Parts: sequence; C-alpha cells; structure tokens
Amino acid sequence: MAARIRKGDQVVVITGTDRGKQGEVLSVLPSAGRAVVRGVRIAKRHTKPKGMGEQGGIIEREASIDLSNLKLVDPKSGKPTKVGFRVLDDGRKVRVAKATGQIIEG
Repeated sequence: MAARIRKGDQVVVITGTDRGKQGEVLSVLPSAGRAVVRGVRIAKRHTKPKGMGEQGGIIEREASIDLSNLKLVDPKSGKPTKVGFRVLDDGRKVRVAKATGQIIEG
C-alpha cells in the first residue's frame, strides 16, 4: 500500500497529549505503522557515561507516534487534510489533498 505520510512532510497531531502540535516527519516506520516527528512526543533518556571523561545525563529525543494520530498539513491552505491518490495521464500515481484537490509534491 502506498504511504500517505512520508519523510519530510509537515503533519499535525490530531489526538493524544501532543494534540495540535505541528512538525516535520523525520522518519517513517511502515512495518510498525509509526513515524517520528520533530518536536512531538519528546521522551527523556537517561544515559550512563561510556568512558573516561564522558558525561552521562538526560537526553531528550523524539519517540515514534502512530500514523493514525497524524494528519498531513495541506500545502495550499495550511490546514490538516486527508490524503488520496490519483493516477495522472502519464501513468504516475500521486498523492492528492482531499480538501483542495491539490497534488502533494514529494
């Protein structure tokens, strides 16, 4: 099945504790149905010092979020939209914003 959300897309979180936050998709994990989004679902990881002179501490990084909790931001209107697909005359299959009908590049 073709991916509705891809790396580099702008998305908005539609449910959960980070509801309403927007960010760029850093990576997509299709087999798990999850994505990592910049600035969303920040998790704290406690790390030990690895060697002499190195410091341990608390590192904040993005955790993955389920794809069902994300909606693509329409490039034309800037609002969340569903994603559909259309086959062009030259045979290419492209993503389309359902709200405006505009082709989504990328």
